[in-house]
Amino acid sequence: MADINQVQELDTPNDLKEKGREKVADSLNKLVADAFALYIKTKNYHWHMSGRHFRDYHLLLDEQADQIFATIDPLAERVRKIGGNTIRSVAHIAQLQRVKDNDEDFVAPKDMLLDLLNENKKMAKNMRDTHKIADDAEDVATASLLENYIDETERRSWFLFETTREIN
Repeated sequence: MADINQVQELDTPNDLKEKGREKVADSLNKLVADAFALYIKTKNYHWHMSGRHFRDYHLLLDEQADQIFATIDPLAERVRKIGGNTIRSVAHIAQLQRVKDNDEDFVAPKDMLLDLLNENKKMAKNMRDTHKIADDAEDVATASLLENYIDETERRSWFLFETTREIN
């Protein structure tokens, strides 16, 4: 019987080179952490939205949060499929996330939307960077997975951009 504390590698059958798999897994784990952080930030703003357009913004952010949350499991599972380990705790997320937290007691609605616009634009860039790493590793499945998420992220950015144009 194996020692329960002994670390065992996941022997996932695929033909990707080890170095490429490690780079892809590392980059995907950062995206998983970013997605968790962006999900929480989006829900934070959803819960604390106020003002004249409350209902529209509240619903928009709820829809966007759901979409972000839906990316987390497939991204983390992709890490496992290629033989890597993924996020294990909130502390691990905090170590890897590139999304900046906002713990302010009050944020104006326009500032919330602009902050989310900027975070989504960064997320799309980080996804494209991971796509490049996947391409370099000849990991077509990861690249393919990211293509839809990049499109969804750019759509969120577009909606946030158009929404902020109407706010004084």
